[in-house]
Amino acid sequence: MKYVTIGLVQTKVGENIPSNIDKTVKLIKQAAKSGAKIICLQELFQTPYFPQKQGERKSKYAESIPGPTTKIMGNLAKELGIVLIVPIFEHTKNGHHFNTAVAFDEKGKMLGKYHKIHIPHDPSFYEKEYFENGDLGYKIFKTKFGNFAVLICYDQWFPEAARIAKLAGAEMIFYPTAISNIAGYIPKEGDWHDAWETVMRGHAIANSLPVVAVNRVGREGRSQFWGQSFVADAFGKVIKRGSHNKEEVIIAKIDLAMNRFISEGWGFMKNRRPDTYKTLGKK
Repeated sequence: MKYVTIGLVQTKVGENIPSNIDKTVKLIKQAAKSGAKIICLQELFQTPYFPQKQGERKSKYAESIPGPTTKIMGNLAKELGIVLIVPIFEHTKNGHHFNTAVAFDEKGKMLGKYHKIHIPHDPSFYEKEYFENGDLGYKIFKTKFGNFAVLICYDQWFPEAARIAKLAGAEMIFYPTAISNIAGYIPKEGDWHDAWETVMRGHAIANSLPVVAVNRVGREGRSQFWGQSFVADAFGKVIKRGSHNKEEVIIAKIDLAMNRFISEGWGFMKNRRPDTYKTLGKK
């Protein structure tokens, strides 16, 4: 057995950024008090989901790394002895803008950052207007509590990203997310929420590792965020799921030793045929 307790923080987000941060800090402390050793926040946790609109000023929401938010979160990780995953809107010193997740270890050290690679651009999700394509590749963050990858929201629809993370040594994948229903739009194709959860459960099964999705709640403009942050184990079973409308901390205990058991049982890794996958890099 190799257990690790993780915490997910899902919140409503307003226009007051300091207030959003203060509220999240309290919930992180609550999660740590409940035994969580790795805690993940939702995508763009301290700002409204501004990409639902066009023409917003980037400077209103972006900040540098290191910067005010990462300083607070690094100190908090050290104080609580936790690993902390912090997604924010980054403005680099070279003038670039990325949808970024920063990871801190239990000593408050910044382990590195991940820049969101897959960027959507659809009505109410105008992300290409604000975020550049991620340029750092897929990252594995190695910690005393387990090794993990962080992928962000729209990355969840791409099985290649999850498989690369698995092959690179991830024992679990975290998906900080901001996904919603759009007021006035009834999808003819089916249930968006069901598709969202199903595809990530599929990544868990196909890669024999836990998948953790963290989504916000509440209404922002035309977006009704559906929450329901969840943890799926290495067999794709949802072992914890959050509310659809409440701010809360979700705590789950996962057994990382289950990864090897499931992988060996199904033979997914040993029966791969990389020699037949060459066209994936050509399309």
